Amino acid sequence: MSMGFLPLSAESESGSSPAPLFQAYRDEFPVADQLIYLNHAAVAPLCRRSADAMKWLADDSLQFGSLHYDKWLAAYAGLRAAAAQLINAKPDEIAIVKNTSEGISIVATGLSWRRGDRIVAFKEEFPANYFPWLRLAEKGVEITWLSIYDPLDRIDEAAKEARLLAISYINYLSGFRINLDAIGEICRRRNCFFFVDAIQGMGAFPIDVDRSHIDALAADGHKWMLGPEGNGVLYVRSERLDEIEPVEFGWTNVAGYADYASRDMALRKDAGRYECGTLNTVGCFGQRAALEFLLEIGVENIAAAVTAVADQIYDGVRAKGYEVMAERTPESGAGIVTFRHPSIAGPQIVSKLRESRIVAAPRQGWIRASPHFYVSPSEISHVLEILPPV
Repeated sequence: MSMGFLPLSAESESGSSPAPLFQAYRDEFPVADQLIYLNHAAVAPLCRRSADAMKWLADDSLQFGSLHYDKWLAAYAGLRAAAAQLINAKPDEIAIVKNTSEGISIVATGLSWRRGDRIVAFKEEFPANYFPWLRLAEKGVEITWLSIYDPLDRIDEAAKEARLLAISYINYLSGFRINLDAIGEICRRRNCFFFVDAIQGMGAFPIDVDRSHIDALAADGHKWMLGPEGNGVLYVRSERLDEIEPVEFGWTNVAGYADYASRDMALRKDAGRYECGTLNTVGCFGQRAALEFLLEIGVENIAAAVTAVADQIYDGVRAKGYEVMAERTPESGAGIVTFRHPSIAGPQIVSKLRESRIVAAPRQGWIRASPHFYVSPSEISHVLEILPPV
């Protein structure tokens, strides 16, 4: 079924200039024929390549069981390689995990904490990057709580003699994007372990773990990486591996896991030491395909397209008189725009949008819109027209 209200531009049919991303890759997103999807900060639709890869495995397993197990191993390796390329890491620094929360827990629980150690954390975080650090207070770990909007000099002072700083690249609610390079430089200079929850940015905005001095990072694939739920990645800098003990222990944590008769418990030399058993194989097929798709397009290109449509929402809702949660600048803007009407409740407006086949999210009384690169400017204009006037 086609919605039929959004003619796409026919730019570049003459071949004089490249087609915009929303046009060039529109066929990868059948969801766009059904909905204007502005909820990638929650759960994204699969891209076609991800869905096709998982369908292939399902059919192959139906017909052949595990006969083609070599392709399973290739999917695991391909996922590690693609995730590493996306953040300028090495494949052996990537562990495949269930989700961001598992990755955060591995770091928070796996480090050897001493009473009096201090952490810098941020009060606006999503619970996944809040509770694991708060829980360490039971062990006598001290926590300095800051705001993501605090100036860098305050973060610098707080990081002095801190053992770890944990922050999200992009805030789940306001869409505020931190300066990874600046905070990473602070952590490097203060000898403070730098952990990043990257779920709201990885795949849509550039991340360079070397340039930003990131020691560990976690994200899962069902948001901006356009993959399935239940499949994520954990990056741990190779020099930091021995500092983080595996939280769970099973047969694949050890170096000799392929030898079932071995009883040697020496850990794997790579980040695979944090994987304690059978992986989500169908998810790995889907996530690998999605990441390779993003790499084909180029994250810099994706970031520019996402920024453009998010800017269009931001400018449009402000022009209509809506309040926005956070000021948007070229340095701090991302793919999330959060706003509210002065007199109509956010959930009511979200429900009204859904009646027009527009998907956004109600969040804490606000309306959160999070478009990806395949959403067209004409679709955003349509959304802005439908939003109730102030």
